[in-house]
Amino acid sequence: MKLHISNGHIIDPASQLDSQQDLFISDGRIVAMGDHANDFTPDQTIDASGLIVCPGLVDLNARLKESGQEHTATIESETFAAVKGGITTLCIPPDTDPVIDTPAVIELIEDRAKKANRTMVLTMGALTQNLQGELLSEMLALKEAGCIGISNGLNPIKNTLIQRRAMEYAATLGLTLFINAADPWLQSQGCVHEGTVSTRLGLGGIPEAAETIAVARDILLIEQTGVRAHFHCLSTSRAVAMIAEAQKKGLPITADVSAHHLHLSEHDIGNYDGFSHVLPPLRSTRDREQLQQAVRDGVISAICSNHQPLDNDAKLGPFSETTPGISGLETLLPLTMKLVDDDELTLQQAIASLTCNPAEILGIDAGQLKVGGKADICIFSPNSHNECQPQQFISAGKNSPFAGWLFNSEVLLTFFNGRVVYQKQ
Repeated sequence: MKLHISNGHIIDPASQLDSQQDLFISDGRIVAMGDHANDFTPDQTIDASGLIVCPGLVDLNARLKESGQEHTATIESETFAAVKGGITTLCIPPDTDPVIDTPAVIELIEDRAKKANRTMVLTMGALTQNLQGELLSEMLALKEAGCIGISNGLNPIKNTLIQRRAMEYAATLGLTLFINAADPWLQSQGCVHEGTVSTRLGLGGIPEAAETIAVARDILLIEQTGVRAHFHCLSTSRAVAMIAEAQKKGLPITADVSAHHLHLSEHDIGNYDGFSHVLPPLRSTRDREQLQQAVRDGVISAICSNHQPLDNDAKLGPFSETTPGISGLETLLPLTMKLVDDDELTLQQAIASLTCNPAEILGIDAGQLKVGGKADICIFSPNSHNECQPQQFISAGKNSPFAGWLFNSEVLLTFFNGRVVYQKQ
């Protein structure tokens, strides 16, 4: 199908494009950009006047619950939620059931993603067998099967020697190591940030040292092994400072932050609000401000959803017994654009953190609009004024602390390989 997207405000940070232009699409690819295309007769013209046209978003960290937890969510339901949020590429951690530690599991997930046919679903292979932190996985086989990188998910490797050997193996294969930095002993007894709020509420605290100690260890090992590494979901200002220093030394390190950590702090837990129970925990307001500054400075180059869809029962009961996690696919773009509205980020910075920057981290050809490139496109209104209502999420997970928040951005159309995969009715 030949499509003509006219009069849109095109934002493409990869090429520094920020102007009103037309896009011309044929056979799933962008064939021309500008005022006109020679010998192009569209089957459909879409008027994007007053709307922002940008690359389809790339989400570095989203759990789709399949395979193994289909009673909670499925690739079908969550890829639909993703395209409603303008996301056309999803990267999923290895902590599925079964764990992504064999080529067979990768093939299973890819097969189901192809059947859904809405987004690109990329897999991270397990760093250790069954994520138990004892025996290294068959990383070469996982790479050949198509995994985009390796990770041990939310299971920290306690044995430093095993962590070193895993990094060395990954480095020889040219695989990126994705790290969720947490000291298992300091984190194990807590559920919120250790501070005045945890004391007032009588909840077990997770000190900032749970993150910073793990980051410090891994930076030293990265320096020794030369592995390319990416830190997921940083939550503390001290960890950010350590990452910044390592980057100045030229170490191959990148980092992301979840959208909710850029807006919420420990004070949003309020009166034991289980919807604000996440890992890593919501930190202090100073940490939140420093995370925003790190995105501005480029120390943190990507914003992710850290999507964790949960069933209703998971957020019932005492705070410490609720399951941590937020359903974040459908709020990723609005929360990031809210930072633009609040003058925390420029429009280019915001879109880059959701498109070309995460694509570069993954080493994939995505997150940009270019002639000859895939037509993965998000069209959204920057002036929509709508209220967040989690019960109306397409995602099977309705667990969000943003109910009632007012957003100014809303996705109207999402294209995947040149096809309309979402259109607001």
